Amino acid sequence: MRHARLATLLCAAALVAAAPAALASRGEIVFFEAPGSLLDVSAAQRAHTLEQLQSLGVHALRVVLYWRDVAPKPNHRQQPHFNQANPAGYHWGHYDQLIDAAVALHWKVLLTVSGPVPNWATPYGEDRYSSPSTSDFREFMQAVGRRYGRAVKLFSIWNEPNQPGFLRPQYYGGRLASPQIYRGLFLAGYAGLRASGNFGGMTVLMGETSPVGVWSQHVPAPLAFLRGVLCLNSSYRPVGHCAPLPADGWAQHPYTSGQGPFGNPPSSDDVTIGTLGRLVSALDRAAAAGAVRRGLPVYITEFGVQSTPNPYGGVSLARQAEYDAIAERIAWSNPRVASFSQYLLRDDHPRHGRVVGSQTGLETYRGRPKPSYDGFRLPLTVTRFSGGVLLWGLVRPSRSEAAVVGATGATGATGAAGAAGSPSIVLVQASQDGGRSWRTLLRVRVAADGSWSAASSYTAHRLWRAEWVAGDGSVYYGPPIRAYS
Repeated sequence: MRHARLATLLCAAALVAAAPAALASRGEIVFFEAPGSLLDVSAAQRAHTLEQLQSLGVHALRVVLYWRDVAPKPNHRQQPHFNQANPAGYHWGHYDQLIDAAVALHWKVLLTVSGPVPNWATPYGEDRYSSPSTSDFREFMQAVGRRYGRAVKLFSIWNEPNQPGFLRPQYYGGRLASPQIYRGLFLAGYAGLRASGNFGGMTVLMGETSPVGVWSQHVPAPLAFLRGVLCLNSSYRPVGHCAPLPADGWAQHPYTSGQGPFGNPPSSDDVTIGTLGRLVSALDRAAAAGAVRRGLPVYITEFGVQSTPNPYGGVSLARQAEYDAIAERIAWSNPRVASFSQYLLRDDHPRHGRVVGSQTGLETYRGRPKPSYDGFRLPLTVTRFSGGVLLWGLVRPSRSEAAVVGATGATGATGAAGAAGSPSIVLVQASQDGGRSWRTLLRVRVAADGSWSAASSYTAHRLWRAEWVAGDGSVYYGPPIRAYS
């Protein structure tokens, strides 16, 4: 009986080990977005944050560039006289400093260009959201491409255009209006980048949609928005005579509720991390209708798990680390997902004693690391099945540590078996007393892409964690993780 159980576990381990090769997005980019810690801060603070992110194994940043923030005289109704396609007419400020610093570190940058917009770019100059001028946006995107297009080759157009906080009107006379407004903005922005002189090698994303529709707040669901942008009806059949859009990927923000990755939103047009397959299917149906190219990849460009004290679905700090890892495993295992993302290093600061904004950070607003801080470097999932548990994880070294991994190879520095001190070995540890003491159960080789997998027996009330020794001898421990079915 014991030998049969071991054979079952070994078979399961082989399946898990094969999964990354067969299923995973091995070239998946993991973006980090920390605007409160990187923009509108002192040079010293920015340098400190970048050093901190580098130590966590960050190699890519998402930066949202708000048109209004850099435009001249953004509160004026009347458009100022300046050459909108010339970068010299804008105030790039902290964006220049952050992008220059990221490029100097050889990090990949995703630049999402978005509203709010200068008042003069709207029809009546009365707000910063309504029906932005496509001709003005085209020239602005030409200036953006001229300013950053030599160093930045990944762009996305508009942040959460299905949210009235970024684009209006969402509905007009009870009918969905924002998708066609966004379609015009995307085409204008794409044309501006093409005209910048730096378009060679650029990847341009569309979408950046928020996860769920809320009718009472005039927020359309992402797939309803997608169909509107692509001129498709609810059966994904063409409406009118729209040309296919030249997007290189669809970006999504698949946040979820307090149920975590297992939550199933009520509408089939909602897309959370646990229902990414809906978006893939929608893109395939849109491609079959000729609206986009076939096999369009999905980019997760903003994601995080709300922790307490967030009043809207915030989970415990321990569960946040578990849900973050499960979400990344879901993304990693989907071959159409080209990127994952972590939104916030530090939680948003309360205002007047009230919790506001997001608590998706790896640190509290006071700078205290949460369990998810260590979990970002060493994400781990433990999945129960009938014969035991399947373990999956990642090692996210800093660039200097990655160089050591590359030098030693996937088998480690001391031969095929590796060594405990090798960057290519993870020790899987378990605790039966709530994390007060730990013992090592397994030594697992890390693949060249940073992933690893194994199988073990299940024991009730057991906690799991990963230990990894970096190339410089630093020892890192992931947070305690429970097994999930």
